[in-house]
Amino acid sequence: MRLATILVDGTSRAARVDGGTYTALAAADVRELLEDPSWRTKAQEPGKRYTAAEVRLAPVVPAPGKIVCVGLNYRTHILEMGRDLPEYPTLFAKFADTLIGAHDDIVLPPESDSVDWEAELCVVVGATVRRATSGQAAAAIAGFTVLNDVSMRDWQFRTREWLQGKNFEASTPIGPVLVTPDELPGGVRPELAITTAVDGEEMQRADTGDLVFDPVALVEYVSTMITLRPGDVIATGTPGGVGHARKPARYLTAGSKVVTTIEHIGSLENTVRSES
Repeated sequence: MRLATILVDGTSRAARVDGGTYTALAAADVRELLEDPSWRTKAQEPGKRYTAAEVRLAPVVPAPGKIVCVGLNYRTHILEMGRDLPEYPTLFAKFADTLIGAHDDIVLPPESDSVDWEAELCVVVGATVRRATSGQAAAAIAGFTVLNDVSMRDWQFRTREWLQGKNFEASTPIGPVLVTPDELPGGVRPELAITTAVDGEEMQRADTGDLVFDPVALVEYVSTMITLRPGDVIATGTPGGVGHARKPARYLTAGSKVVTTIEHIGSLENTVRSES
């Protein structure tokens, strides 16, 4: 099953996606849909149908209660940086105000000239869990989507804590759809190609099977410290190929086009522009 949050007729709606058709559901967005324990049944109900040309994609989960992000979680990236594999996940948070839709513009803030890309597989939680076992964690995963953790590196590395470089408003595309695990190779531990291209040049390529801490392990770990609820998201980390690690470093500039893709899920396609 594929789900999206669409903007149409002046309002938002959760929608079931079948090919190029969006069927509007009763819920206002995907988070509201997931909050209903019978969401899988509700998502199959009939509704008004729209073509892709008739809708605009909102963030697939417009207002998650939590956005938990994981740093340094791809083996190849960690080893190429000369670091040891971590014993525990490196966690930080983003706020809902950072999120934009799959085709919205990434706006360059005037305060930063070091804006970077980070392709990430994103877990969407579909059930309430605390101190989840492995089985409970797997069952709590509603599906997966794509996130680009756009980062202001100069702000990120002002201090040892990363949060300020990760939370500029309207900086983080997420979508285009949520795909349930049954549609993905590997299910709740998917093994999918993940790429980023900037102006047609491939910058990142990896396989999500290279994650040190897989989605199930992350739901277990995060739920140990805090309750995870429907609509919460966990961004699982980025592979090598970010602009900051290049020599010389390369950052996003006005007019750039960024395409972030995970196979079997879809692509974020965003134009970069200066803040007006």
